[in-house]
Amino acid sequence: MVRRTLKKISKSEKLKALIKKSKVPPEFLSTNRKMVSKGVLIGLFIAFIPMPMQMAAILAVMPFTRFNVPIGLAMCWLSNPFTMPPMYYMEYLTGSFFLGTEVQAVELTLEWFSDNIGNIFIPLYVGTAFYSIFGSIAGYWLVNHFWKSSVDRDKELHYKDRK
Repeated sequence: MVRRTLKKISKSEKLKALIKKSKVPPEFLSTNRKMVSKGVLIGLFIAFIPMPMQMAAILAVMPFTRFNVPIGLAMCWLSNPFTMPPMYYMEYLTGSFFLGTEVQAVELTLEWFSDNIGNIFIPLYVGTAFYSIFGSIAGYWLVNHFWKSSVDRDKELHYKDRK
C-alpha cells in the first residue's frame, strides 16, 4: 500500500512542476525500492546518534550517495524531543552493558549532565554505535523485504485476474 501511494505521488504533475522549478535532482526523490530503502538506512543511522542538527547531517550525505531524501529526513524524525530521552537512556544502558561499567542514576538536569558527561559519554556512544548500525540495517532489510513481498503479491493478483 505504501509502495503504491509513493508511486502515485511521484507521478503527480504538480510535484513534477515543483521539482523542475526548484531544480532538485529527480534521483533524490525517486520512489523505487533501492532509493527508499537507502533513505531508511541513512535516516535511521543518523536518528540514533545523539547530536544536534540531524537533518543537516542527512543533507550532508547527499553528495556522496543517492537515496530518497524525504524518506531519510522523515526517518531522522524518529528521534524527537519526546523520544530522545528514552532512546539515549537505552543506548547508555546498552553501552554500559557492553563495556561492563556501572550504570549511574540519571537525572534530567543540565547540571547533572555537565557534571557527569565524562562518565556517560563512552557508554552512550558505544550503545549509539550498536543501535545505529543494527537498527539501520534492520530497517533497510525490512523495507526491502516488504517491498519485494508487495510486488510479488501484486503480480500474483494480476496473474489471477488475467485467468
